[in-house]
Amino acid sequence: MPNKNPFRLSGWKIFLPILIGIGISAFLLFRAFNTATFVKVKKGAGAYVWTDANGNGTVDIHDKSEFTADHNGDYNIETFGSAISQISWSWKIGFGLFLAALFMVGRDFFYMVRIRVLSHQQLTWRQSFHVILLWEFASALSPGIVGGAAVAMFILRKEGIALGRSTAIVVITAFLDNLFYLLMIPLVFLFVENSQLFPSEAAFSGSSQTIFWFGMGVIFMVCFILYLSIFRYPKLVGNILSLFVRLPFLSKWKTGAKQTGQDIATASMELRKESFPFWLRAFGSTFLSWLSRYLVINAILWAFLDLKWMDHFLLLGKQLVLWLFLLVSPTPGASGIAEFAFSELLQQWSSSVILMVTLAVIWRLFSYFPYLFIGSFLAPRWLRKK
Repeated sequence: MPNKNPFRLSGWKIFLPILIGIGISAFLLFRAFNTATFVKVKKGAGAYVWTDANGNGTVDIHDKSEFTADHNGDYNIETFGSAISQISWSWKIGFGLFLAALFMVGRDFFYMVRIRVLSHQQLTWRQSFHVILLWEFASALSPGIVGGAAVAMFILRKEGIALGRSTAIVVITAFLDNLFYLLMIPLVFLFVENSQLFPSEAAFSGSSQTIFWFGMGVIFMVCFILYLSIFRYPKLVGNILSLFVRLPFLSKWKTGAKQTGQDIATASMELRKESFPFWLRAFGSTFLSWLSRYLVINAILWAFLDLKWMDHFLLLGKQLVLWLFLLVSPTPGASGIAEFAFSELLQQWSSSVILMVTLAVIWRLFSYFPYLFIGSFLAPRWLRKK
């Protein structure tokens, strides 16, 4: 493992994703404020009626030509004031946001439990706290498809974990995270219809299912290859990568590919020794961490909207779709993509575009921005000590 520090903390690397996230959020809010949105009200209580001007039989709430002024109508134009008036300001909002914060803490706590399990308790709780928050910080600065694996190995090595074990920990976290996703998707489709997961009114409805199933295929292949490499054929990944880097435009990554293959082979030797209880604890903490991550959105939407029990199950299913879009995002920490996908995929719980964009921003304030600010404070101090 090279001694090069992957934590090159120049200011722009920290503030770029913050600026992207704030900029996209502001754009979405501005667009929502300036887009005519028609919401259905009681018959006779509205100022507009739907006329189906284009004859497609579908109500397009953003198309002014679809509606005609009528004092006895059943639609009204939504404004920022009317959107805010939908919110019932009560103890429920405060409690829901408290639950969202609690689930965020739970997400990182169970990650800490997992890292201690995988390190055989070699890491203390304090060290685990540093590892997880710095790992999340690195992930927040990286595009979703890249992640923070290289930085994670650097952190673990600096915390005194041997090369073989640190490689094994990073490899197995990727395997367990992908395994959780692959196990959850079939369960979701047992209880939720396909049309509910991919709403036809979403802006990207035409391509969302294609992207989802393509991403599912990629995740399955990655998980399957990691399984074979860890438990069956330690040199498999190295051989596959060696084939790819023979291509002229990939040859410059030859050294890195060789090192990755050797790292996974080393990880295999470490992991094949583990017992069943070890794997049970590792996957159990993975499951609880991901569940806590998803319940953050459940808590936020419950705080502001009227959700039934079954809505929570559907919401968990939709978040599996949402997470896949975040995973393939090219922007740091999925900035912009996350806010847009949130408001599009979850719009069925409110006809208010303004409200859904506002809730998307609140979600990111809980689940993304804290890691940037905490990490920018913690990383320099941790690096000075190490």
